[in-house]
Amino acid sequence: MTSIKKTLIFCLFLLVVTTTVEAKLPKEQVYSLYNQANETFRQANSTKDPDQAKRLYEKAILNFEKIIEEGQIENVKLYYNLANAYFLQGQLGKAILNYRKAIKIDDSDENIQKNLAFACSKRIDKIAVKTEKRVLQTLFFWHYDFSLKTKFLLTCVFWGAVCICITAIIWLDRSPAWTISTTIFVILMLCFLGSVAIEYRTHTSNIGGVITAKEVIARQGDGENYPISFKGPLHEGTEFDLLESRPGWFHIKLSDDSDGWILNNAAELI
Repeated sequence: MTSIKKTLIFCLFLLVVTTTVEAKLPKEQVYSLYNQANETFRQANSTKDPDQAKRLYEKAILNFEKIIEEGQIENVKLYYNLANAYFLQGQLGKAILNYRKAIKIDDSDENIQKNLAFACSKRIDKIAVKTEKRVLQTLFFWHYDFSLKTKFLLTCVFWGAVCICITAIIWLDRSPAWTISTTIFVILMLCFLGSVAIEYRTHTSNIGGVITAKEVIARQGDGENYPISFKGPLHEGTEFDLLESRPGWFHIKLSDDSDGWILNNAAELI
């Protein structure tokens, strides 16, 4: 790719992010950091020296994080690149955390979904999903398998189909075929509309997190003197829902609905 094409792509990237967030860093500095991070990341991928690769990934991570934190830019591509750098550096928890942040902005990107699934497969803790939830995932597959963007698009498509059918009934005839078609499209539209509403409410009300420490002991209360909640420690990359936050502690719930308290410096919220 020529330098002109790279410049045009990054200008488009800046245009997208600055329409919603005003960056504190000058655009020229953001552009420079972005190029440095990508170049350092490329060098880390190409070197055969593990120690040098680790140092280069660390440098790329620092630049990506500086763009996000000091530039106040939240962008799918930035989180995705940052997650990849963390994963290749061996920090599984930070990688999953940033893949989740990218998906929170855009859950329709297949590359992010695949990389997240691969990273999750490397976790030490294999926590099963409750049977009831697995049944729901099978019965209401469209809610769990389709992205929010896809479900919203299908809702609009089915609404358009309903309008066409109603128009045909009014202006053409009231044949059973049009009535049945209208009923089917209304049901499909309501299913996807309900799914969109539920997912939007879940995203706005539920707070998730990822354990980023190598391991952490979960306890039955917010103190070191409380009994241990599980047989062993929880390890990096394990995801949870936040139930409560107290000074120095997170009360978390895992995918099997078990819960415990962990030190808040051992995890980060999405």
